[in-house]
Parts: sequence; C-alpha cells; structure tokens
Amino acid sequence: MVDKVQTKKEEKLKEVAKKGEAPNKVEVPASKAEASSRYDASKIVVLQGLEAVQRRPAMYIGDTDEMGLHHILYEVVDNSIDEALAGYCDKIDVVLEKDGSVSISDNGRGIPVDLHKETKKSALETVMCTLHAGGKFNRDMYKVSGGLHGVGVSCTNALSEWMETTVRKDGKQYQQRYERGDPVTKVKVIGETDGTGTTQHFKPDPKIFKTTEYKAKQIVTRLRQHAFLSAGITFTFRDERVEAPHTYVMHFEGGVKSYVQYMTLEENHVSGIFHAKDELDDVVVEVAMRYTDGVETDWLAFTNNILNGEGGTHLTGFRTALTKAVNDYGVKAGLVKEGEDRFTGDDVKEGLVAIVSVKVPEPQFEGQTKLKLNNPEVAGIVRAVVNKHMAIWFDEHPKDAKAVAEKCILSARARSAAKAAREAVIRKGALEGGTLPGRLADCSSRKAEECELFIVEGISAGGSAKEGRDRRVQAVLPLKGKPINPEKHRIDKVLANEPLRDMVIALGCGVGEELLLDKLRYHKIIIMADADVDGAHIATLLLTFFFRKLKGIIEGGYLYLALPPLFKIETMGKEVFWIRDEKEREIVEKQLKKAGKKIKHIQRYKGLGEMNVDQIWETTMDPERRTLKRVNIEDAEEADKIFDMLMGSAVAPRKRFIQMHAKYAELDV
Repeated sequence: MVDKVQTKKEEKLKEVAKKGEAPNKVEVPASKAEASSRYDASKIVVLQGLEAVQRRPAMYIGDTDEMGLHHILYEVVDNSIDEALAGYCDKIDVVLEKDGSVSISDNGRGIPVDLHKETKKSALETVMCTLHAGGKFNRDMYKVSGGLHGVGVSCTNALSEWMETTVRKDGKQYQQRYERGDPVTKVKVIGETDGTGTTQHFKPDPKIFKTTEYKAKQIVTRLRQHAFLSAGITFTFRDERVEAPHTYVMHFEGGVKSYVQYMTLEENHVSGIFHAKDELDDVVVEVAMRYTDGVETDWLAFTNNILNGEGGTHLTGFRTALTKAVNDYGVKAGLVKEGEDRFTGDDVKEGLVAIVSVKVPEPQFEGQTKLKLNNPEVAGIVRAVVNKHMAIWFDEHPKDAKAVAEKCILSARARSAAKAAREAVIRKGALEGGTLPGRLADCSSRKAEECELFIVEGISAGGSAKEGRDRRVQAVLPLKGKPINPEKHRIDKVLANEPLRDMVIALGCGVGEELLLDKLRYHKIIIMADADVDGAHIATLLLTFFFRKLKGIIEGGYLYLALPPLFKIETMGKEVFWIRDEKEREIVEKQLKKAGKKIKHIQRYKGLGEMNVDQIWETTMDPERRTLKRVNIEDAEEADKIFDMLMGSAVAPRKRFIQMHAKYAELDV
C-alpha cells in the first residue's frame, strides 16, 4: 500500500525544486505517526443524520439492553399519546409481529407529508430522519407533550434494522421505508383511505441491541397505565408471536380514579377514593388517592403521561398538601391539638395509594429518560389544587376524613416505636462499630466490591457453608427458623425478629428510609435456601423483606439467589451430575440413556444440610461452577401487587391465585 504522507512529501519537494527554493525550508510531517499526532480541523468528526444515535445509543435511550429496547417502542407510543392529549386521537393499537417487528397505529391527524421549507424534503422524512425535528416544539400544535426533545421517533428509526411509516391523510395513504435510519424510498402514495392517522412498523436492530425479544406483559402494563391516565382513549395490544393470539383492550372512563380503584382491588380499604382535577396557570392537575389498612406506601407520579420513577416537584407538592390537609382536619375535629402532635409526612403516607398526574406545557426533566420532574412552579400549583379540593372532600365525607385521621394517629404512634427499633439495630451494627451477630462467619476482606454474604437456611447447612467457603471473600450467616412475614408487620415488629435483625446488622447499611448503600459491607448478597417448598417459602420471605425495607440493594444489583441442586445422579462410570429440579432430571436421564450410560444411583436431597462440605462448595458456592440468579425489579408496580397478594393479610386474592395455578404446581413429597 502506498504511504500517502510520503507521496505528498515527495510531490511538495518536486514543487519546491521547480521554484528553486531550498528543500530544508519545507515543513512537512516526517512520518505517519507525526501526522496522526497533530490536532487540527481534519481530526474533527461531523456525524451526519442519525449517526450520533447509532454511535452512542445509550445517551438517548438509557442502554442497549432490555430497557433500551422497550424505550424505542414507548417513544413511538408517546407520539400517538401526544396526539390523543391534543384531542385528535382516541385509538392506539400495538402489535408484536411474528418476525420480531412491532406495529403501532393511531387514528390521529397523520404526520405531515408536504415539502418542508428549510430541509427541502418531505416533512415526513424530516421528522423520521432528523434529530430535534417535530411538532412538539410548536405549542400551537401540541399544548403539552411527553416527547419534549424531538428525538423520539427518529431514535427508533436510527436503531431499527428497518422501519416503514404509513400516513393516512387527505384521502390518501403515503408510505416511506428506512433502513438503519436512512430513507431507501421516496414518500409515495400507496392507496386511498377514508381515515387519518399514522402506522409505524419497525424491527429493532440486532447489531445494536443485546436482545430484541419484547416482553408482552411489560408492554401491556405500560399501555394499561396510559389508558388510566388518558380517560376515554382506547388502547389495544396483540402478540402474534404466540400460538393463540389474544387482543387486550384497555379503556377507562374514570381516569386516575379508576387507576387507584384498580391498584386497591385486593386491599382492605380504610377510606373511599379522593379525586380532584383542576387547571391552574396552564398546568392540568389530576390526583386520586385512597387509604388501605396496610403499612406500605404506593404512589406514582406522571408528567404528560410519562411515569417519573423518581417523582419530582409534583409529588413534593402533593405530599406537602396532604400533610397540611390532614393536620388541618385533625385540629378542626379535635383529634390533634393546635401547635402540638402534628402529623409528619411519614405519618400521613402509611397505607396510602395515590396517583399524581400533571400536564405541563414546558416540562423540565432530569435526563432524556424523564425519571424526575424539575419544574419548581409545579410544586406550588399541585399544592394549591390539592389543598382546595381535599378540604372540600373532608367536609363532604366526614366518615372518610375521620378514618384517615385515625389511620394517621396509629401511624404516628408506630413511627416512634419503629424509629427506636431502627436506631437500636443501627447502633448494634457495623455503622457505629458495634458487635456483629454471633452466627455470622465474616470474611477477612474489607473491600465490599469483592465480598459475598451467603444467607443460609438452617444451622446445619450454615455450618457446612462456613467450612467450605473461601474465607477471604465469602461470609456466611445461617438463619435459625423462618423469618417473620415483613408484609404483615411494621418495621419495629420486623426488626424484633432475630433472623432479620441479624441480617440487617450484618449488612451494615441501615434499613428503610435510613438505608445507606455506601455503607453496604458486601456487594453480593446471596440467599441460599433448600431446593424445596420450605426453601422457596423462606426465600420468598427474605425477598419480601428486601423489596419492602431494603429495595435499594435490589436496585443496585447486589441481591442474588443461589440455585442448589435437588438431585445427584451417579453413573456406573462414576460420572456425577447435579440436577436442580424434576424437569432437568428427566432431560439428563434421557440423555444418559441415549448415550448408553447406566445410572448407578439417584439421590434426592431434602436440604442443603444433607450435603457435606465439598459438595456444598462444588454445587453452590464455587464461583467457577455455581449458578446464581440476580434479583431485579422489572416492573415495580407489578412486583408490589404480587408481594401484596402472596404475602399480605387478604386471603381471597391468594386463594384465587392458588386455584388458578394449582395445575402447574409440583408436589414436594
């Protein structure tokens, strides 16, 4: 290959020689390395079109994993919802096609297809292939919008193997096709139509995403959420990938009031549903709430139909108004003395289920994924609306008002006991240099990122785990007996339970609202329970505790489940196979028969305590051979409902669940 730098140098020397100049006056790079080290205009890279999204997708959609995959679908849905919020759309359909593509249709106005003056291209191509281009920046077109940044549908296009947009408008159907963000056809008329709207059909790019498998349940949950927040809009969903596709239709006239009703279907109610909808300074506020007899708080905050997972100023305004309203009623009813015994924000949130939804013309979010609303003026607007309507509701519903106040009084009394219990646990724990639990066999390393804590079912199994572990980085905490059910008790009762108290002290990071992840002593916390029904029950109790009181540990990716074997198969040739369940056992037996290997012995373990030290290390603790399952929260709302149903005090929903799923259960006899 010709050295281009050297060639240019020679040409320059020839040119100089013709002019009669001295060669040593010519300043040229001596080598390729020297040329490449120079930082000049030639080193500035200008990314064209949607290249920026393709080069750095995480900047726009969060990641290229499952979350990012679903994000590009939601960006398209959000466009249709913006049409609905503007009053031009009342039907949105989502279909997961057999080939892995997605089709999303609405009956809105349809994306414009006429020539755009600035780009000299069709408005459709401009919207689909240009970042920060769209009608969301024009407040005459969209008063409020979730897609504020104008990168939504163009991001989906950039990150799709192919995408086809069909627009129904002015009696005609227009279509354009794109491949990895580039248009491969012109906008063309493909037929006539009586309706209006847009259909986006795309296939995620497997070269960009780690997985292209959409989760139907997750999408249905999101669409149902939108249906609650957009009263009167009909959403449909269909998954063509399954053998017998079923169409889900979601339509709720009651708005967020219906949402709270849905969220509390299986709960014992303390009050009726408070609902308020009002507009102030061009911001629409809709709030619904109800108290249950539980101890957990479940509130969701939305801006322009976008879930704000970390809340924001709208949630702050609601909390402030709720605390004031309950205190004002308490004083008025003689339940709270003026200036004394005032309810705190913690007192009024126990057992509360609430939805706070705002429509804001110019929303300000933290990041492209819109996890938190930052508009400072929204806090005051929400506070004013809730103060006004809740005072009226308390006057018109005296039984509900009294029930709410009495619930808060009980919460206030429990708060003092819970605070004392938490402080006692923290004082005894590693946060203040106290003594660690006697049953804990700690590791020698003090680097949390390399340390593992095995929470082991049973003293016997714990003893084997202590002997077989890697003492430098593996700690073992055996549990004696079953932990208390955290779903049915307040934190003071939970922390009075020895197994759970010891676990919190060992973790060293506090509990509940005092959780400090930077104090966590182990970055792998592994629940190690028997591979039977009792073991599953203990694991569920521990998972409930982590979800309710140590959720940050799950969200940080620090919690795991060990997968110990249920069977040991030994062949005549002295080969050993460790089997996790009945299904795997059947598969292995068939494989051995096919290979002509005779089975000498099959041993079923009743628990980890039956294993010797070498076996427990080999199957469950050795990082080179073990299998761990990381615990994560895909859908916090769904997880909350499942824990409440399985572990809560209401029997009826649990009974229905058992009846529905009994045919799938495996008997442990």
